[in-house]
Amino acid sequence: MNAIPLHFAAPTLRIRASGLALAFAIALAAWWLGRFVPLIGGPVFGIVIGIVVRNVFAPGERFNPGIQFASKQILQWSIIALGFGLSLTQVAKTGLESLSVTVVTMTVAFVTAFALGRLMKVHDKLQVLIGVGTAICGGSAIAAVTPIIKPDDHDTAFAISTIFLFNIVAVLLFPLLGHALHLSDLGFGLWAGTAINDTSSVVAAGYSYSTAAGDYATIVKLTRATLIIPICLVLAIVVAMREKRAAKHAGVASDFSLGRIFPWFILWFLVASAIRTMGFVPVAIQPAIHVAAEFMIIVALTAIGLSANLRKMASTGVRPILLGLGVWAAVSISSLLVQLTIGQL
Repeated sequence: MNAIPLHFAAPTLRIRASGLALAFAIALAAWWLGRFVPLIGGPVFGIVIGIVVRNVFAPGERFNPGIQFASKQILQWSIIALGFGLSLTQVAKTGLESLSVTVVTMTVAFVTAFALGRLMKVHDKLQVLIGVGTAICGGSAIAAVTPIIKPDDHDTAFAISTIFLFNIVAVLLFPLLGHALHLSDLGFGLWAGTAINDTSSVVAAGYSYSTAAGDYATIVKLTRATLIIPICLVLAIVVAMREKRAAKHAGVASDFSLGRIFPWFILWFLVASAIRTMGFVPVAIQPAIHVAAEFMIIVALTAIGLSANLRKMASTGVRPILLGLGVWAAVSISSLLVQLTIGQL
């Protein structure tokens, strides 16, 4: 592989330096606090401190490139790093174990989004965005379906803000509810992995509960995230059929791209897990890799908190938020009910 020319790499690093430094500094404080208050944990401290800093001190535009890089790339790297500590056998077993619960919760999400959306008179595209975001993986799923259904930017902002709001609530609320309900580590991991939206929030809630719950929740969530692909394919077919029927849309080329929407970090997570399974990762360094992965998670969550504009979220209106609440509650309850039925709590 060719090396990256220095005249390209250096400017990129300078552009991102301020935001990365801020995210890392807050993450270090959050990691330290998490060691003293493990019930809350470093990930939760990271996202909360990030939100406070963003909305009280309002870091300038020069911080944005680094913050955005940390919230996306470093999060993906952390998931890949977690793969080095999980055997491929464990990943496959967990994925199959969680598939039935995932299918039920996804179905509940879409049905609830459609029914409540009609009742609240939320239009179709916003229903789809909130339903997909809640059913699969939050902002990533919304971003994946946006070029397919082509909503207004205002609708996309509504959906992302609504999903993000409940991600924050889930990170703070789920571990407390899990302890109150006396859920096992695997029971909580399955609940978090199937009922919380974004990967970052699943990871934060899971590892706030326990390491075992975090490992399990991460695999469940990654299994769930792969379902972006069939959902997007179905939506693409539906949209194409509608455009074909409508004369005014005939001949408009679709910008749908399977390569663009595929969550490639999941593939690299599986590669890392395969390397671990084949014994190429020395046992002595596995704890260090896990610590590094958890710290990267705190950095990513801190960056997500630093991206949260509470005023913008408050301005999205009541109906999308109520729709998001209804869908999220339905998914959370259905996940617990399915687990209770099959005896996995």
